[in-house]
Amino acid sequence: MKPKLTRERMYDLILNPVVTEKATRITEHNQVTFRVPLDASKPEIRAAVEGLFNVKVTAVNTVRMKGKAKMFRGRPGQRSDWKKAMVTLADGQKIDITTGV
Repeated sequence: MKPKLTRERMYDLILNPVVTEKATRITEHNQVTFRVPLDASKPEIRAAVEGLFNVKVTAVNTVRMKGKAKMFRGRPGQRSDWKKAMVTLADGQKIDITTGV
């Protein structure tokens, strides 16, 4: 069952693209990586990407990234947890993350 999302919720679900070496390498396999909220579900992510970019999504894989313990101004601190979504697009589909939405 496809969730009904408002345009505003779609923009809230796709926070920003992940631009790393690994994320850039998987674009060769028709995959794009996005940072999404912790409460985002796979069906919601699929609907948001299809709605915002006008592409066909074949699969969505997610992983929860745990925040690292770091020193902030000499005091111990904790980075926030976040969620990463690797979206696989159908053959022939493409998203250019450099242009924005």
